[in-house]
Amino acid sequence: MRAVVQRVKRASVAVDGEAVGTIGAGLLVLLGIEAGDDAGDTRYIAEKCVNMRIFDDENDVMNLSVQDVDGEILLVSNFTLYGDIRKGRRPSYIRAAKPDDAKHVFTQCVNMFKEKYGKVETGVFQAMMDVSLVNDGPVTILLDSKKGF
Repeated sequence: MRAVVQRVKRASVAVDGEAVGTIGAGLLVLLGIEAGDDAGDTRYIAEKCVNMRIFDDENDVMNLSVQDVDGEILLVSNFTLYGDIRKGRRPSYIRAAKPDDAKHVFTQCVNMFKEKYGKVETGVFQAMMDVSLVNDGPVTILLDSKKGF
C-alpha cells in the first residue's frame, strides 16, 4: 500500500461537481492499494498517518501529529500510485489491486483510520473525482507499507 500524504490548510473532493468530502486543516491522503495488500498494510499506513509529526509546535518545529492539532483527514483512493512507467510511455498498473479487492481493502482502511482517529472524510471509490487542496508548507510525505522507500 502506498500513500501520498500532504499537509493541507483545507482540501475537498467532488464527484460530478458535488462535494463528497471536505476538511479544514489536516492531511490529504492519496491511497494506492497493491494486489495482496491486507490488514497489516492498512494498519501500517493508518498508524503512520495518524501519528506522524509534521505539524509545527510553538517553536516552529514539526513535532505535532494531526491528532495533536485537532486536524482532519481526507482519504482518497488512487490506483495510479501503482503506475509503473519505467518501460515505454504509458503507465502499467499491473501491481494495483483489482477493483473489487481494492474496494474491500480501502473500506477496511477507512474503518482503521476512523478507529484510530475519528475525523475522517473520504472520496468515492472508483469515481472520477476532482480533488482540491491548499498545501500547507508544502509538506508532502511518501509512505509505502512494504517500506520500498
